[in-house]
Amino acid sequence: MHKDEGRIQIRGARVHNLKNINVDIPRDCVVVFTGVSGSGKSSLAFGTLYAEAQHRYLDSISPYARRLIEQVEKPEVDALEGLPPAVGLHQRRQAPSVRSSIGSITTLSNSLRMLYSRAGDYPEGQAIIYADGFSPNTPEGACERCDGIGKVFDTQAQLLVPDDTLTIREGAVAAWPGAWQGKNLVRVLLSLDIDVDVPWRELPKATRDWILYTDEAPQMPVYRNYNLEQTRKALAEGEPASYKGKFISARRHVLDTFKTSQKEKVKQRISRFLSVTPCPRCHGKKLKKKALNVTVEGVDIIDFSRLPLREVNEKMNKLRGSVAGNTSERAQVIRNIADDVIDRIKPIIALGLHYLSLDRSTTTISVGELQRLRLATQLKSNLFGVVYVMDEPSAGLHPRDVESLVNALHDITKAGNSLLVVEHNPYVIKGAKWVVDIGPSAGKEGGELIFSGPVDELAKVETSPTAEFVFNDKPLVSREKCNSSLTLSLKNVSRNNVNNIDIDIPLGVMTTVTGVSGSGKSSLISQALVELVKEGLGSVKDKTDGEVNEVALLSSEDKVTQEGFIASGLDNISRLVVVDQSPIGRTPRSTLATYTGMFDQIRRLFATTDVAKSREYDAGHFSFNVTKGRCPNCEGLGVVSVELLFMPSVYSPCSVCNGSRFKDEVLDIHYKKHSIADILSLTVNEAQDVFEDNSAVLRGLKTLINVGLGYLTLGQSATELSGGEAQRIKLASELKRAQNNNTLYVLDEPTTGLHLSDTALLLEHLSTLVDSGNTVVMVEHNMQVAAASDHVIDMGPGAGEDGGQIVAWGTPKDVAKNKESATAPFLKQACKIN
Repeated sequence: MHKDEGRIQIRGARVHNLKNINVDIPRDCVVVFTGVSGSGKSSLAFGTLYAEAQHRYLDSISPYARRLIEQVEKPEVDALEGLPPAVGLHQRRQAPSVRSSIGSITTLSNSLRMLYSRAGDYPEGQAIIYADGFSPNTPEGACERCDGIGKVFDTQAQLLVPDDTLTIREGAVAAWPGAWQGKNLVRVLLSLDIDVDVPWRELPKATRDWILYTDEAPQMPVYRNYNLEQTRKALAEGEPASYKGKFISARRHVLDTFKTSQKEKVKQRISRFLSVTPCPRCHGKKLKKKALNVTVEGVDIIDFSRLPLREVNEKMNKLRGSVAGNTSERAQVIRNIADDVIDRIKPIIALGLHYLSLDRSTTTISVGELQRLRLATQLKSNLFGVVYVMDEPSAGLHPRDVESLVNALHDITKAGNSLLVVEHNPYVIKGAKWVVDIGPSAGKEGGELIFSGPVDELAKVETSPTAEFVFNDKPLVSREKCNSSLTLSLKNVSRNNVNNIDIDIPLGVMTTVTGVSGSGKSSLISQALVELVKEGLGSVKDKTDGEVNEVALLSSEDKVTQEGFIASGLDNISRLVVVDQSPIGRTPRSTLATYTGMFDQIRRLFATTDVAKSREYDAGHFSFNVTKGRCPNCEGLGVVSVELLFMPSVYSPCSVCNGSRFKDEVLDIHYKKHSIADILSLTVNEAQDVFEDNSAVLRGLKTLINVGLGYLTLGQSATELSGGEAQRIKLASELKRAQNNNTLYVLDEPTTGLHLSDTALLLEHLSTLVDSGNTVVMVEHNMQVAAASDHVIDMGPGAGEDGGQIVAWGTPKDVAKNKESATAPFLKQACKIN
């Protein structure tokens, strides 16, 4: 093969649905990979190019070191020439950690700790602390009481004793165990001369506090079925006890049980009595007192970390200016560290993230924000000759900030690097130098190279859906705009940077909430609106729903309870459906059919066949997650893992069931000439014919088709789905239950990961919901979606402290004319207003 030094040459790429693709891609420039969702663009960019670069790197290091690195599957490709080392910037987060912050992932916290250690203002007589002493993640720095988390588990009297009119015998101490253990504690109190038959509120405060909070655990002789007088008499006369009983306070019982119990139900019950409070020793600042005594510019390191990055930048510039011309060691330290911090913050601010603070937990930021932070770190690294592979860096970005993003991408290429970007955003596509368009459709109908060449030339390609929408202005949807006289009126709403605002949300129409990143859209809609409506409809879930553990509880307490109330309009809402961006199950056992609930219906249909009845098979026999029906060799996965020492595991089809997942006797049973394995291999489109007479399954299939997922197979593993596909599956599983009107649908950036042709499909489906008398409220950055809506609420004017206000509201054309709105110029363009 002829080698072209300026190009990456791919021959015979067959990863996932790619159909033997040959393509040449220029290096040292921004290349966008685009195409409809599921077309195979990520398979080419990440599954082929990035995976191959990873394997070449791994081949160059020792087998021992190779074992320590998470390895990707080797791609199916005939040849790949001219490929430099690659860095992958995926749109995903690692396991949530209450200790992971903006400061830790950008390493800015390290610089700040060094600054405080070497150049901070120390109290007189206090010895200098090393940098580790300013970290809440080290024994030297972490507050002894809360271990550097800043919050502690505790209990409160009103949680432990919700009804103080009850007596102890009647169960006043709700946190205590039931059954025999509870009775034992009552008997021990009698032996301690405490009356258990008077209302709790009538006991002396000292007695109440001791029962709830003491760490003492006395063992006492106890007497079954005695009251206080009888117990006193028995003790005085030395009567032999029934047994010896041990006391434990309510607080001690709750904390010990939550810490040691392995049973989820026990943890769920006991967590109701736990409260998470700021640590009483460090007051939530996570550090030992000696570290908090040290200041720079008059503030301790935690208060400094709580400033928005824009203010950190200003303070560092001021600090650097204060030592100009000074030759002392302290001045030199300040200059070096300030220069480094300013250099690191500059690209973060350029990418529109100036409102974030260093102490902000990574569990509270979006995947788009997280990816842009990683990009900013790469901008500072000044690497040369690297290929960066990125997954939708524009996710969660307002059009105003996309221009800065495109400039930042080109800055990376100026240093001699190549940038391969999987994108749907028209601004990013038009801002690239080269475009690779994969399609024409998704799944089996995709995987072909439609176009590879300079961006402007894509406009002439008639077979490209991307060209239609991005260059030839094909409208997303043609719908009649709706008006509404009914509103849901919210008053005095406060949440994060949203401060005491009133808002009227029109009912029975489609509303898009816009605003720059960090302006307060999600705080107002996805958080405050959702919680107020849930509360109003009486559907507030207990905070203990789902898995209960220390991380979950400590993280949940980061969400500040919102203020505000619904003044009117709730009578016109009967149901709330929220579709957010939390991921669906991502294991091979989670499939399209299982997640949407269709598989339960399908298994029941198989169980009703004559052969299944004669063998006494129930629905469980047709589940690949239950022992009685699944293949025993692969345990229902359909593949087996072949472990190779020092190399990534290889998965091959199970030799016993040939990848079908089931036992042979289960596969003997047919529904309309299909085995259960045949059903799982059908696409959603194909399955319509099989289940045309089953309304429940058919409704689920049609909803998936309506959101553009007809090409997926029912047995498609969740691990093989793109981010856009996973979110639309979640959306479809919610929408398939839509039967009544007066439902409020709240969606958080539903077009994330969607090609404009798929966005058009989604909008059509959402329009039918509105036509049926429902309300749709979306947080969105897509201006074409906003232009197609009935009503727009624009937030801002800026981000963080500069946001949180409603700047403009009304029809899209009204908002487009607003001079104060950062969204208006882009909405004007989408509305085709001159």
